[in-house]
Amino acid sequence: MPFNKVTRAPDLVPIRNVLVSVYEKAGLEDFARGLVAACPEVRFYATGGTQAALRDAVDPRAVGAISEYTGQPEMAGGLVKTLDWRIYLGLLAETGDPLHEADLARHKAVAFDLVVVNLYPFSAAAGASGSSPEDLRQRIDIGGPAMLRAAAKNYLRVAAVSDPGQYSRVLAELDDQGGWTRLEFRRSLATAAFSLTARFDESVSRALAGLDSAALEAAYGLE
Repeated sequence: MPFNKVTRAPDLVPIRNVLVSVYEKAGLEDFARGLVAACPEVRFYATGGTQAALRDAVDPRAVGAISEYTGQPEMAGGLVKTLDWRIYLGLLAETGDPLHEADLARHKAVAFDLVVVNLYPFSAAAGASGSSPEDLRQRIDIGGPAMLRAAAKNYLRVAAVSDPGQYSRVLAELDDQGGWTRLEFRRSLATAAFSLTARFDESVSRALAGLDSAALEAAYGLE
């Protein structure tokens, strides 16, 4: 199957639909309030704990649960929350492609303009004294990197926010552009997102390579 080749893309994209799933919630409430101030019609789609934080910050009617949007409950332990066709359709659909727009309409999917994700603190666990193989395994983030990579790939339309330290930059961009983001700004966020996911994967790889059979036996009771 040939790749879709985009030859025209918008510079300015308005922020209407925001996908949010964060481990570190510091600064999130102020960021959400800033988004509403810059984009009054914005709607948030969020996972469990993130949803609760957002509903404390903004009008709860503007915050929807990812599980309600996908029609799928979160897997026990939160292992599967965002790995869903409608989510990735909304992240990867390209502006101006009639087939993508038809897919969005047919599946009643939302085109996400902004994705806010930060990852499980794997490096902290890997560096902590006494961390077991299971401590490390539980902190391998799957959905977060996948969403960031999808959003960053489609920087032609989607802004990928991968670190709370970017919140002020995003709000400044929206203030300057009247609630819209520029292509160059989205490209810069995509660059940071791919750098983050690459570092995360490298950290996981190093930690797993450093485990020995004794550690595995102690963690999982091998016979």
